[in-house]
Amino acid sequence: MSMTGLMVSLIIDAYERRAVVIFDVPGAYLHADMPEDKFVLLKIEGTFVDIMCEVNPEYLPDVRMEIGKKVLYLRILKALYGCIESALLWYNQYVKVLKGMGYVINPYDRCIANKMIDGKQCTIAWYVDDNKASHESEDVLTDLIADIEKHFGKLVVSRGKEHTFLGMDLKFKDNGKVHVGTVGHPKEAIVQFGEDVSEPVKNMATKKLFVVDKDSKALSTDKAEVFHSVTAKLLWVEKRSRPDIELVISFLCTRISCCTEEDWGKLKHLLRFLNQMIDDERIMGANDLLSLLTWIDASYGVHTDMKGHTGGVMSFGTGIVHRKASKQKLNTKSSTETEVVGTSDYLPYNIWLMYFMEHQGYKLKNNTLNQDNHATRTYCKEYYYRLTVCEDRYMVRHWTEL
Repeated sequence: MSMTGLMVSLIIDAYERRAVVIFDVPGAYLHADMPEDKFVLLKIEGTFVDIMCEVNPEYLPDVRMEIGKKVLYLRILKALYGCIESALLWYNQYVKVLKGMGYVINPYDRCIANKMIDGKQCTIAWYVDDNKASHESEDVLTDLIADIEKHFGKLVVSRGKEHTFLGMDLKFKDNGKVHVGTVGHPKEAIVQFGEDVSEPVKNMATKKLFVVDKDSKALSTDKAEVFHSVTAKLLWVEKRSRPDIELVISFLCTRISCCTEEDWGKLKHLLRFLNQMIDDERIMGANDLLSLLTWIDASYGVHTDMKGHTGGVMSFGTGIVHRKASKQKLNTKSSTETEVVGTSDYLPYNIWLMYFMEHQGYKLKNNTLNQDNHATRTYCKEYYYRLTVCEDRYMVRHWTEL
């Protein structure tokens, strides 16, 4: 599932105080068959031939010698990991099972499915073979696990209010909030960086974040690899539990192939910021699942090539469910044009989430988009109207009142 789809489902689970279960399907791909008209061969060489024949003596007559090495050719009958079509074969197999159980796939995130059971919604969200299911009743989830085990064998199951899912620590609180943490990964990044980052800083970046000094010395090969690895690790963290650092990460990712001592200093500054709040978690919740708030802003000409920067967030009341902080892809002539481009960049995420929520059974009654530039609001009013008025008149807001 998409990361946004997962975060929304977590907010729904917390808001409705649902019971949540995490389960894993062992050997998922091997439950799916290769198509009969698909002839895929696996070539085994050397010592692995002896191991295979020891387990399956009937293969001995098929062993051949090629350039002095034992070789065994096998036809693949299952969706073996590594084959290009295996992921799709497993997905189709899993969806077939879920549909047979009465679940309906959300067309805006095809790895999230829902079914009404005892008057309440049961939701399954999955990423390959890792699943999160939720319902008001623990008994319904117990029955769900039993039904899935009929098709795929014994599952690895986790119950309760605290889980580890896709590398994230999930904690469902009694106040209707969910905490998402990835504390171990920033700690690993700090250790891997290898320099002292204990000195505290006020902000995650200096005012010169987007300034590039062409005379700054390029990093050595070893240091550049550390820069790449630490930045990638923090990118993973940012997408899940620390959206507050996206601005810095979005810039550092553009410096991977040409990183300098100046970029190293900016990464170190970020790690100093993270170190002083290393145990912070992402907290999300909803005041109302039918009311969505969106804020969009943009900065004009802040990059060295005079492109602007877009920022946008969406929230149901506590924390944010989605965010974007990225360099714009075209040059603009004024701050107003920059704001228009920023609104155009981020508005589709709002519209996607509106339709996603509707297919989850929550048709938004209030969808407010906040933009702080009057000229931009006036310019975008007709654009926004045309995007949403066709079938969702309730989406049209009075822009001048925002």
